[in-house]
Amino acid sequence: MEPSMSDPVIPDDAQASHDLATFAGATEDSIGPVYQEFDDPVAATSPAPPTGLEAVHEVPVKVQAVLGRAQMPVGDLLGLCTGMVFELDRRVGEPVDVFVNDRLVARGEVVLVDHALGVTLTEIVRAGR
Repeated sequence: MEPSMSDPVIPDDAQASHDLATFAGATEDSIGPVYQEFDDPVAATSPAPPTGLEAVHEVPVKVQAVLGRAQMPVGDLLGLCTGMVFELDRRVGEPVDVFVNDRLVARGEVVLVDHALGVTLTEIVRAGR
């Protein structure tokens, strides 16, 4: 049966390899893969990835300086008004706890810097303490 114009012509493997090699500019003796280098558009436009600790410099963390704690009934809490004072579990001059993401990492002293409160770290707390 003769193939018609609508029937696809499927060449044998040898013919397909020859056609591909000829298309890629290869000769009969150098049939093999042909590689072409392309520029990486992402690498060309983006800066090099950060190394070491630079990779975490932009990670947001929650930092808290805890002056002290107090326990009171909800009724007393709801009754608090501006100017009222309640007692904390710390004395004046005791170090404040510094938490990072709810983990105690340091202790320090409260300082005044340009009409704002700050904390000077006096002790770094190790993981097991």
